Amino acid sequence: MIRVLSAEMLAWALAAILILALSYDGQVGERLTTLTRNSHWTEAGTIPVGFDAFHPQGMVKIGDIFFVSAVNKERRTGHLFKIDASGRQIADMPLTEGELYHPGGIDFDGKDLWVPLAEYRPDSRAIIYRVDPATMKATEVVRVADHIGAVVRNTDDRTLHGVSWGSRRFYKWERDGAGAMTRADNPSHYVDYQDCKYIGGRRMMCGGVADVRAAGASPFRLGGLDVVSLADNRPLHQVPIPLVTPAGVSMTQNPVFIEARGAALRVYFMPEDGRSTIYIYDVAPAR
Repeated sequence: MIRVLSAEMLAWALAAILILALSYDGQVGERLTTLTRNSHWTEAGTIPVGFDAFHPQGMVKIGDIFFVSAVNKERRTGHLFKIDASGRQIADMPLTEGELYHPGGIDFDGKDLWVPLAEYRPDSRAIIYRVDPATMKATEVVRVADHIGAVVRNTDDRTLHGVSWGSRRFYKWERDGAGAMTRADNPSHYVDYQDCKYIGGRRMMCGGVADVRAAGASPFRLGGLDVVSLADNRPLHQVPIPLVTPAGVSMTQNPVFIEARGAALRVYFMPEDGRSTIYIYDVAPAR
């Protein structure tokens, strides 16, 4: 019996192949490690988000579709939004279980999205879900006695990796969450990670911010991107991101997604709460 794929299923399959190819050949990871504080960032466009996205946490782009996790602090509800290339909401999947309503940074492994859901406080508890991006159906994978603020799936070793509130602790689960768990302290104190992605070669990319405070002054949020080894949790490359929104918000305050684009990297930021904007920048690797 020959099964004919629908146009939507075929589009998802092609997008998944593209994402896996970018991860496995290491383009994103290798190019990230060449960035410096002097790298030239070129604005490539903006996508106004046409609805209240609350407080965005994680973002993945599959083809022309964005998936964004977010928390509504006032109503204490979590969400996974599906957004088209114009910023229109396609779907809104609720993510809430009692006091667990804070989704974190998300990852895509070429087939499934990986989404953590935690209490909105440190040292609490969380659930990690596997989500089918086509059906938006969530399947519980593992429960954790800590706040998990972002999760990635290492497709080379079939391990899951999570970071705690403020990314002060790293977690690793064997066999996609079904095996043993190990925990280690984060040896880096440069920025607190907000969103992370697997980039092949047993590495993850994490974006985040660090508050720089002076007495009597408003805090300044320094943005940065890290490439982190999943073998020993060491940062392999760290670079500040000198980009802010027109209102002065650090671009890496909330979700970040990166893809290879020609000889450069294309980076998507969604730093603002509420009626946010997806900011698109190109940055060329050093030669």
